Amino acid sequence: MLDFIARRLVAIIPVLTVVAVFVFLMLRLTPGDPAAVIAGDNATSDQIADIRTKLGLDEPIWTQFAIWIGDVLQGNFGESFFFKKTVAELIAQRVEPTLALAVCTLVIAISVAVPLGVLAAYRQGSLLDRFVMGFSVLGFSVPVFVIGYVLIYVFAIELGILPVQGYIRIGVDFWGFLERMVLPSVTLAVVFIALIARMTRASVLEVLNEDYIRTARAKGLSNRVVLMRHALRNAAVPILTVIGLGIAGLIGGAVVTESVYGLPGLGRLTVEAVLSRDFPTIQAVILLFSVVYVVINLLIDISYTLFDPRIRY
Repeated sequence: MLDFIARRLVAIIPVLTVVAVFVFLMLRLTPGDPAAVIAGDNATSDQIADIRTKLGLDEPIWTQFAIWIGDVLQGNFGESFFFKKTVAELIAQRVEPTLALAVCTLVIAISVAVPLGVLAAYRQGSLLDRFVMGFSVLGFSVPVFVIGYVLIYVFAIELGILPVQGYIRIGVDFWGFLERMVLPSVTLAVVFIALIARMTRASVLEVLNEDYIRTARAKGLSNRVVLMRHALRNAAVPILTVIGLGIAGLIGGAVVTESVYGLPGLGRLTVEAVLSRDFPTIQAVILLFSVVYVVINLLIDISYTLFDPRIRY
């Protein structure tokens, strides 16, 4: 197991290298000049050139990359072009709302989707099964921002029971934190509920046809024990795989959701940095998202051994 973890951690290095090169080149080769944005519409060419020199943008592209990657290896992600803070400070200030949104979304999605998927498989062909399948198709089809606007209209504008925007830290006001996280979390969780419920149904449905399930029922075990202890546990590996792959969608969905609800998280920071062509901030945030995605998938792979003792690394 330790050898497997060590190999996977070493494999992160080339992955992050490819991501770093791709993001760096993409930002430099696409139209748009951060110096021109900073200087403003009335700036002269000399003023823009002076700003480019101060930012190091007049250097050859490979020189810029070497300087940046050297700083990153030392833990220095540079200074934001527009926020006048170090990128590390910006990320530290914005990471809490994004982490809270991600945790709340996963808790809601897993606690709702897994029982729905299990019941849909147990009652195959029933009204509940058709509802789950229909909801899965609908959840994939409707964009996240549309779901967000619908929830805002219903629960914030029409009913007036939940706030629309803003963020309160959990240590300051717990109930205020929950009130402001309900709508964003549900908005982002809809897609994951559809994905996880569909995969749970398919996996459990396949397991229910196995001989050991019939043996468990022949022993007189209750349906709850058969479904939860035998069927769901043996169907957990594909479900965990889908949850791990869904982290990428969670990262992308957080960008849209935080923009809709005005959450001051990393997703909104990414949008602000892209609009202002803030190269150091964009590069650091994308690298951070890549590290989180790779590490979570490693944890998912390790968790397979908890549910299937036949899996050994």
